[in-house]
Amino acid sequence: MTNTPTPKDAEQSHLAHAPDPHPRGPIGWIVTGSLATGLLAALLLVTVPFVPPDESNIRGAVLCGFALGWAILVVLSVRFTDQPQLWATAPALFMAVGGLLLVVFGSPVNGVINWVWPPTLLALVIWMTVRAHRRLRSWTRYWLIYPLFALLALASIGGGYETVTEAVDASAHPMVGQLIDVGGHSLRLNCTGSGSPTVVLEPGAGEMSADFGWTTPAVARDTRVCVYDRAGRGWSQPSDAAQDGTQIATDLHTLLHRGDIAGPYVLAGHSFGGLYVQAFAALYPDEVAGMVLIDSTAPKFTATPRATPRATPRATPTEDGDSYNIMSRVSALVSGLARFGLGRIYGQFDYGSLPPASRDEARASVAKADQLESTINEYVEANTSMEQAATLETLANKPLIVLTAGSGSTADWPAKQQAMAALSTNTAHRVIAGATHASFVSDEKYAAVTSEAILDVVTAVRSGAPLSR
Repeated sequence: MTNTPTPKDAEQSHLAHAPDPHPRGPIGWIVTGSLATGLLAALLLVTVPFVPPDESNIRGAVLCGFALGWAILVVLSVRFTDQPQLWATAPALFMAVGGLLLVVFGSPVNGVINWVWPPTLLALVIWMTVRAHRRLRSWTRYWLIYPLFALLALASIGGGYETVTEAVDASAHPMVGQLIDVGGHSLRLNCTGSGSPTVVLEPGAGEMSADFGWTTPAVARDTRVCVYDRAGRGWSQPSDAAQDGTQIATDLHTLLHRGDIAGPYVLAGHSFGGLYVQAFAALYPDEVAGMVLIDSTAPKFTATPRATPRATPRATPTEDGDSYNIMSRVSALVSGLARFGLGRIYGQFDYGSLPPASRDEARASVAKADQLESTINEYVEANTSMEQAATLETLANKPLIVLTAGSGSTADWPAKQQAMAALSTNTAHRVIAGATHASFVSDEKYAAVTSEAILDVVTAVRSGAPLSR
């Protein structure tokens, strides 16, 4: 005898296999708490002492923290709910492996990872979206998970674009000059023209040799001129040393000597570059023949002036060691944003007034994480650099020209410029009407004023005659 199922039995069977409209367990709070824990873990891992404060290692620490959040989501959803989110194992493994590789090996694995992670992450996001749609029945799917997936997709697209574009830039703008080891890292040096004395150009904060695109060829028509990129800029490698004025001057001195560039030199520094050439002159007075300060940042005099500075590595403990370590970690964390193409977006709106080749080189360089980290670290060391520049008490009668912008300056700027002009008894202070702080290097008209001032100092060095006002 066969039992025919009744409508009531069929309904009960259907309900037994249908998704529970009221799932058991606090899945929404578990998702929120797990991801929040991952974010907190990422921030905490950035501060641990065994993770070096450079961009690759900090990025790895952040990924490990996020991996922990996804792993917690898997464990808690399986243990306390009827909605096990096993798909979260995939992002946990992806981020954990990538993070550990970066923490253990640092920069050497960057090249491979930068090519692998964008397409892998995008494919993973698509797969996770499908799985979460099927497995997660919670308000967090719409208000947290989907927006997070969208952010990850944008990051993967931006990261892929940045990696490909950097490779294209490297091919389109091959390095001109030479890389020279200055002690643990190499700096790019490029010298053109002939004659003496040799002019050495020092860019401002966040700038690179390409910023002197108008000035370099103009000076090279009359004498030898050398441009270089500080650590982390252009083709130059990053450095583990704190980038204050003393370290930068020491690196430059080593670079010139190992590059067989004989002195004494005419030093020309724009903005922060003015601090660095003053620090150079304080350290190596016999190797400076003359100087041009191009709307230079002014030294900072303190009640107890620093002794003649000496370069110290980043790892050397100092009275400011803890604060510097924190700031360098923040710098490395922020600079990682360049991996998503954000620096490249900024670069497209700047450098438009430079010659085309210099413009393209500057835009390619400013987009990189090393450039952003180097720039932030430079500003972190600003006060130290200003104090170190103040150790230069005199240039004696060596020719010195101070160029001051006639527009856009603060009220106390002209007085500070005049104080720097008093460093030499053979000096000229030229206030240029209409010029701004940036236009002395970026604008063709005012860059010509800069070139003229540099060549005036060169002529004074050659002739021994006083400068004309």
